[in-house]
Amino acid sequence: MTEHTAQLFAITTGSAEPIYRQLIEQVRRLAAAGVLAPGDTLPSVREVAGTLAVNPMTVSKAYNLLEMEGALERIRGQGMQVAQRKPGGHKEREALLRPSLERAAREARQLELDDHTILELFKQVLKEEK
Repeated sequence: MTEHTAQLFAITTGSAEPIYRQLIEQVRRLAAAGVLAPGDTLPSVREVAGTLAVNPMTVSKAYNLLEMEGALERIRGQGMQVAQRKPGGHKEREALLRPSLERAAREARQLELDDHTILELFKQVLKEEK
């Protein structure tokens, strides 16, 4: 996993969301989905920065914030590793999804769509993503 992890990250340069936040969210989602397992070593700051063509300080900020929240741990001589998962992973995944759903709900309200139409559209999208 450690060899190609930098390729798992993708940034949207035109996004209103800062790049370090995009990286944080991606690490959270990859860990919650099990793509990054506890003990997996993340690529170095320099490697990620080079792959994504971003400032190394941006990657470092993301890693440090993830370490402070307990999602990553620094292992001397090995770099950053995904921390052991806490119990309640299902709730964690729900919490990661909620902001996206809230944004979608706001947009649906702005478009004056009714609840039934919104839910049917979401069901259709879920089927298409299988």
